[in-house]
Amino acid sequence: MAKQAAASVAKRRGKREAAKPVIEWTGTALPKLDRLIHERMRLGIISALAANDSLTFTDVKRLLDTTDGNVSVHARKLEEAGYISCKKSFQGRVPKTEYKITAAGRRALQRYLDHMEALIKAMRKR
Repeated sequence: MAKQAAASVAKRRGKREAAKPVIEWTGTALPKLDRLIHERMRLGIISALAANDSLTFTDVKRLLDTTDGNVSVHARKLEEAGYISCKKSFQGRVPKTEYKITAAGRRALQRYLDHMEALIKAMRKR
């Protein structure tokens, strides 16, 4: 009943109902996407750190062409999840923040990449 009502409202507003997913998944249930990594800026940060031993705050900011606030907020979320580590120090009187990917972060990124590869493979079979 609720579906019919929603469809009716969508029709009146000139909108089509969202298409149902058409990916056929063989094996176990489709793994859940890691929403923490999936966000564009966080994916950029963790990918950059996976490709480098470490990066400074300024390096990350330049690589991703973003603002101080974006790097700070998204790096903190990754750090809280245990995906990256953050070391703060001073070079002379200038603060220096250095990020590194953790073992948990590498595992999470690998799971994410495996998930995306499986989705791509499933779509190519269509």
